[in-house]
Amino acid sequence: MAERADRLEAAVHAAQLDAVLITDATNVRYVTGFTGSSGLALVGDGGLRRFVTDFRYLTQSAEQLDPVWERQIDQDLLEKLAAGLPEGPFRLGFDDAAMSVKEHARLAGLVAGEVDLVAAGGMVETLRMVKDPAELERIRAAQRLADEALEDVLSRGLAGRTERAVALDLELTMRRLGADGTAFAPIVAAGPHGALPHAVPRDVVIPGGTLCVIDWGAQLNGYASDCTRTFATSADVTPHDRDVYAIVLRAQRAALAAVAPGPLGREVDAVARQIIEAAGHAEHFGHGLGHGVGLDVHEGPWLRRQGEVALAAGHVVTIEPGVYVPSEVGVRIEDLVVVTEDGHEVLTGLSKELLTAPRFEGQPSTTASMSTELD
Repeated sequence: MAERADRLEAAVHAAQLDAVLITDATNVRYVTGFTGSSGLALVGDGGLRRFVTDFRYLTQSAEQLDPVWERQIDQDLLEKLAAGLPEGPFRLGFDDAAMSVKEHARLAGLVAGEVDLVAAGGMVETLRMVKDPAELERIRAAQRLADEALEDVLSRGLAGRTERAVALDLELTMRRLGADGTAFAPIVAAGPHGALPHAVPRDVVIPGGTLCVIDWGAQLNGYASDCTRTFATSADVTPHDRDVYAIVLRAQRAALAAVAPGPLGREVDAVARQIIEAAGHAEHFGHGLGHGVGLDVHEGPWLRRQGEVALAAGHVVTIEPGVYVPSEVGVRIEDLVVVTEDGHEVLTGLSKELLTAPRFEGQPSTTASMSTELD
C-alpha cells in the first residue's frame, strides 16, 4: 500500500498538483488498504498522507492502515480534511467523476481562499489498471473458484430447471466455496431470452434443444472474476444456433490471439468485430469486446470502438464477443485474461467448445458430466 501511495504521489507531482483528494471507496481501498464504507484520503508532495474516517472505524482503520498515514477520526470527514490543509497557495485535485456537484460546492466553501480545486478524475484508476503480483493471484483465485462453482452447478443439470433456480444455485455455490459474494448478479438466459445481453433470470423452465447463456463471477478477497459460457441444453440444437455459436467462437479466439502489450483497445475490438460483421451479424454485436477487471468487475482499460488505451503487461481484461439475434438466440463467450510481457495468460479454465449440459432430473447428481459436441 505504501508503494501505491508513492506512485500516486508521483502522478500528483506530474500533474502539477500539491495533493489529490480520494473520495471513491474503491480508490480509497486501493491506495490505503481500508475496506470500510466511510473514509477519505489525501496524498500529496513531500510524503503527505492523511486519512479521515468516523468513529465506527476507529479500530479497523488502525489495523488496516500503514503507520505512514496520519489517521484522524471525525464525524464530518470533509470538514476535518479541509481544516488540515496547508496554508498558502495550494492546488488540490479532486475526482470529478466520483464527487457530486453538491459535495464539490461544500468542499469549495470549506477550503481557504488560496486553495484551488482542480479536476483530477481517473488518476487512481490509471494506476489500478496495472495489477501487481498479489492482485493477479487474487484474481486467479477468484476465477478458479468461479469455474469450480459452475461445474458443480452444471452437474445438477440445466434443462428442466428455471433460469432463476440455476442463478441462485450458482450464487450459493460460489459462497459455499468461500467467495465473499458475487461480482455481479449471475445471468442465466435460455433460447430467445439469451438475445438480451444483460438478461435477468426468470422463473421460466429452461427447455431442451436450445442454447443457454451463463455469465457469472466471484468476488474473493476484494477482487472480481468474470466469465461467460453458452451451453447446449440438449443434443438437438438447430443448425442455425450452432452456426451462430461457431461465429462467436471464431471471433473470440481471434481476438484472444491479438491480446499482448501494444495494441489499443479499439484495435483488439476490431479483430472480433470484423469477423462477426463479415458473417452478417454487424447489428447483432452492439457492445464492446471487453473491459478491465480488478477491485471492480468493470474498470479500465476498455476494449471497444473508443478504446484508446494501449494494452500493457499487468492489465486484466475480458474478451467477450457476442451475437444477439432478437427473438431468436444469443451467444456470448468470455475469457478472463492477463496481459503478460510476451503475450497473455488465460485465467478461465472451462472449455469453449459447444458443450451439452446434463438435464435436471430432480435429484442432484454427484459427478459432473458434459459431452463435447463436435463441429
